[in-house]
Amino acid sequence: MKPSILTTMPVSPALHDRLSGLYDLHRLPEGAGPDAIPNLARGARALITLGSLRTDTALMDALPELGLICCYGTGFEGVDRPAAARRGIVVTNAGDANAASVAEFAIGLMLTASRDILIGDRLVRAGGWTSLKLDRMPLVPGLAGRRLGIYGLGAIGMRIAQRAAAFDMAIGYHNRSPRPDVSYAFHGSLMDLARWADVLMVAVRAGTDNRHAVNRDILAALGRDGLLVNISRGIAVDEAALCEALEAGAIAGAALDVYEHEPQVPDRLKALPNVVLTPHMAALSSAAQGAQQEILLDNLQAFFGGRPVRWQVPPA
Repeated sequence: MKPSILTTMPVSPALHDRLSGLYDLHRLPEGAGPDAIPNLARGARALITLGSLRTDTALMDALPELGLICCYGTGFEGVDRPAAARRGIVVTNAGDANAASVAEFAIGLMLTASRDILIGDRLVRAGGWTSLKLDRMPLVPGLAGRRLGIYGLGAIGMRIAQRAAAFDMAIGYHNRSPRPDVSYAFHGSLMDLARWADVLMVAVRAGTDNRHAVNRDILAALGRDGLLVNISRGIAVDEAALCEALEAGAIAGAALDVYEHEPQVPDRLKALPNVVLTPHMAALSSAAQGAQQEILLDNLQAFFGGRPVRWQVPPA
């Protein structure tokens, strides 16, 4: 018999075919609780999920044979890791598989917002470009010589820094502690980083300890000419405070790929002209998705074959 596995996330048809060819694959409907787990799936040995989805004690209790939790992406904030550790459940993620894809998208968001690319696109489409006057678009500062503050200099943050350096930007960052392997300017607090930065890039790993870390005070410190870019998780930014800051002109603009309550996006954000909004798509490149799928399949095969898994997440 094929080993039984359960997924709480939607998977692509191609991945579904690969998984179902090797395993007895079951699906928990989106938003459903543990009571909705099909009886045939109660013996699942492995669970496939997203870091943003809740994987708590109730779900683990409903799967008494569970030995592996595979977070398809790099995030794992929704997993109760202490509970998993108590049960001897191994937790994995995709490591840095999507780091390059997310980093290049972060640069794209920064360029789009800082250079008014969408405003120019709408102007052309609406027939508003009628002359070659130099004031047909407002002048913007550009990126060369400006200061990029990266909140979270992990795998993604490092790649963002490397790419931003090619734009002749000054790079600073805030982490729990300085990284001895980089020459970028370390800032001991997020507030210090926000005061210094022209662009604040949120690339931190999300968790309860940094929920709403970017709040009203941080946005005020970023200032009227500042730009916020978030490719981390929506919970890292206080969305209500961000809307207030954008509406009041307390910051110049924002570019967001993630939100607090996905896939819902506040109407207040949608109504603002100085915001770039995308549907959590930074990792949706063929290279990133292919790499994430291979890691997932490798981890499942290693687990069921009694071998060490890749990218094991440490207990909290």
